[in-house]
Amino acid sequence: MRKGKSTRKGAGCGSRLSGRDSTQRLKTAKGRKNSSARWLQRQLNDPYVAEARRRGYASRAAFKLMDLDDRFGLLARGRRVVDLGAAPGGWSQVAAERVGVGKAGGGRVAAVDVTPMEPPPGVAVVHGDIRDAPIQDAVDDALGGPADVVLSDMAAPATGHAATDHLRIVALAETALEFAVEMLTPGGAFVCKVLQGGTEATLLAQVKQRFADVRHAKPPSSRAESAEVYLVARGFRPTRQRDEKAQRAA
Repeated sequence: MRKGKSTRKGAGCGSRLSGRDSTQRLKTAKGRKNSSARWLQRQLNDPYVAEARRRGYASRAAFKLMDLDDRFGLLARGRRVVDLGAAPGGWSQVAAERVGVGKAGGGRVAAVDVTPMEPPPGVAVVHGDIRDAPIQDAVDDALGGPADVVLSDMAAPATGHAATDHLRIVALAETALEFAVEMLTPGGAFVCKVLQGGTEATLLAQVKQRFADVRHAKPPSSRAESAEVYLVARGFRPTRQRDEKAQRAA
């Protein structure tokens, strides 16, 4: 992985936020479903939501990536980063800040999603499905070469059925891993969302085969009631076949 001085703008901010002293309640829940009222109540009293708005981040998820980067040192200046499932753009914003997009010696960030999104400053947005070869080519063009880091915060809408939700998120993680294996430079890093209770054995075995160091992490900024955790893999080891394929393409 390319060497670079990691910026730490906002480092550690996640664990310091608290909303205990400013609890707000909905004036009325009339006409709302219970689930909608609970979601609105939670948003009103979530300090990460308020801080994201104050700092101009597209979502509270920005703090999750800050927490992961502070712990694992993923986003050093000059690195090339792909953000899968990027909309609405919180992770792309953080990645752009920390790799120094638009600055001397800075890196590049490509945000990929099937959902249209406004491009954060300096970020290249690629609209489409990562399983399509033209999308992979577009990402490669946007980065100007292989990726140092592939991030995936992709998640399917929850069904409320634990087994179904688990299978859906594992399928997305497998898709993200396939993309990462094609796009990463040797030594690169891969981050994807999974559900608490352990990554599916086959997926975990595949990740361990390709990366030297594999960890599970739950950022402090993840909601306590959420089952999400992140799989963080560093030290990418490409196969000989992929290297030979890249050499032929060159």
